[in-house]
Amino acid sequence: MMSPLVLAQHVTKWYGPRRAVTDVSFGIDEGEIVGLLGPNGSGKSTIFRMLTGYLVPTSGRIEVGGHDVVTDSLSVRRLISYVPEDAPLYDHMRVGEFLHFMANLRGLRGTAAKAAVDQAAERLDLTRVMTLLTAKLSRGFRQRVSIAQALLGTPRVLVMDEPTSGLDPHQVIGVRDLIRSLARSHTVLIASHILPEIEKIASRVMILLDGTLLTADALKGKSEETVLRLAATAPEATVRGVVSAVAGVRDLTVEADAGSGARHYLIRAEPRASLAADIVAALVGAGVAVSELNEARPDLERVFLDLTRQSSRGAA
Repeated sequence: MMSPLVLAQHVTKWYGPRRAVTDVSFGIDEGEIVGLLGPNGSGKSTIFRMLTGYLVPTSGRIEVGGHDVVTDSLSVRRLISYVPEDAPLYDHMRVGEFLHFMANLRGLRGTAAKAAVDQAAERLDLTRVMTLLTAKLSRGFRQRVSIAQALLGTPRVLVMDEPTSGLDPHQVIGVRDLIRSLARSHTVLIASHILPEIEKIASRVMILLDGTLLTADALKGKSEETVLRLAATAPEATVRGVVSAVAGVRDLTVEADAGSGARHYLIRAEPRASLAADIVAALVGAGVAVSELNEARPDLERVFLDLTRQSSRGAA
């Protein structure tokens, strides 16, 4: 079994008398998009700064690609790129000048630096602003430049702290699509306090509260069972008989009457791609009128609230 690309073991961080991170352990495999979710002040940025070498853990160990972030920090920095919150840039530099400067810092020179900058600029749609001062850029373009500098040198791991913060809805969608595309060639770790954004981007979600990691995979339970909400007009016995005969269906319960003979049902079944289509085909084939069939998974907000409540009760 291969070791995780990123590995944190019993990491704790104190700021003087205040403990910001408490005994946090997790692993991240190559190619994952992992979300670190938690309210402001929960320790997300502290974990990222330790992971990228900006801070030293008080205790515990962090490795990236088998290299310790404290004792072998230069090797780690060759493997990892960081997009901090608020997109800090050198405002006196033009966009192209800034990207070339960052490419040089990553050891790229001459034609190699130019090729890397041109590729990043095209990928982030920055070609038209390369001659502008970074101080003149909009919030959305500043965020794109910050992501572009992180792509220089083809790092294996991208660490992004609140990458959609302050963006308008159109820009959020663009950054979300970009992050999904980056997973084809990078491992991506994203911190956010916005639950719907994390749910749409991440393949796995870790939840942090008051410096403590509550779970390393909040979405795991969501993949073990598919829950569908069905509205159909037919006798209950007919609907039950047809749906129960579909492969993978485990249970059907009446949720509510919808009036005019229609009823709402919850269907629990083994997850598979053609499940909904098979259920509709079976019902229509039996002459049952179907007015609704939607997936009704528990959302990340519910998982988050349940975990934080359990944590609060445990602390009490």
